[in-house]
Amino acid sequence: MNISFYKYEGTGNDFIILDNRSGLYSNLTTHQIAWLCHRKFGIGADGLMLMSQKENYDFEMIYYNADGNTSTMCGNGGRCMVKFAFDLGIHQYTYKFLAVDGPHEAEIDNDNAIRLKMTDVKEVDQQNGYTLLDTGSPHFVKFVNKIEEVDVVESGRIIRESKPFAENGINVNFVETFNEDSIYVRTYERGVEDETMSCGTGVTASALVSAHNERGFNRVEVKTNGGKLSVEFNKTGDGQFDNIWLCGPANFVFKGEVIIKDN
Repeated sequence: MNISFYKYEGTGNDFIILDNRSGLYSNLTTHQIAWLCHRKFGIGADGLMLMSQKENYDFEMIYYNADGNTSTMCGNGGRCMVKFAFDLGIHQYTYKFLAVDGPHEAEIDNDNAIRLKMTDVKEVDQQNGYTLLDTGSPHFVKFVNKIEEVDVVESGRIIRESKPFAENGINVNFVETFNEDSIYVRTYERGVEDETMSCGTGVTASALVSAHNERGFNRVEVKTNGGKLSVEFNKTGDGQFDNIWLCGPANFVFKGEVIIKDN
């Protein structure tokens, strides 16, 4: 099969995107997707996304991890998908698309930053030394000092493979606080099974846990190894958040064609 693909990145979180509005790529196998995402044998990416047709929406986003398996929501992927839609000529003031965790809205600012509305969070589980919450994907958030010295791969893998999380996996975020509205986040992502340059749902989870206003509007600036993002949200109660927006750049990298074996 000859596949036409596009490569996009959002703060270093990189994705293969396929225009599947005709249904041409609907039958890709787990093995084929993993091969495409492999950085030595394939194109190389943190994940692969299909843009598909969906009635009453601008498109549907179908996301696969680098291991070839379908996954939960990807925030940076969603922002890249919106930029892809714009580059294809789908121009909207407000984009509306469907992802695995439900409907999303997005906007493109005058400076070309992509603003993606995330799902509301209704529960935050504070444990001894860490926090669990779901921002479209499940996240473990731990605050640390000297984050640049943390072995994210080794420490993240131990947590991800520990008994409470081994079956379904979890994304592990290490967070250092600069001040009340600025943090640094590094993330070990399940499915990639490695540290990524940035993780949109992880950045969102870390920002929510870092809320400086007990009620009302919050904005948290986030440094990642791939660049800067911001998260805006309302804190409505203890562990409850709505009107959550993940904001930052998304860029076209290159396009090309690849022949993939039919297996």
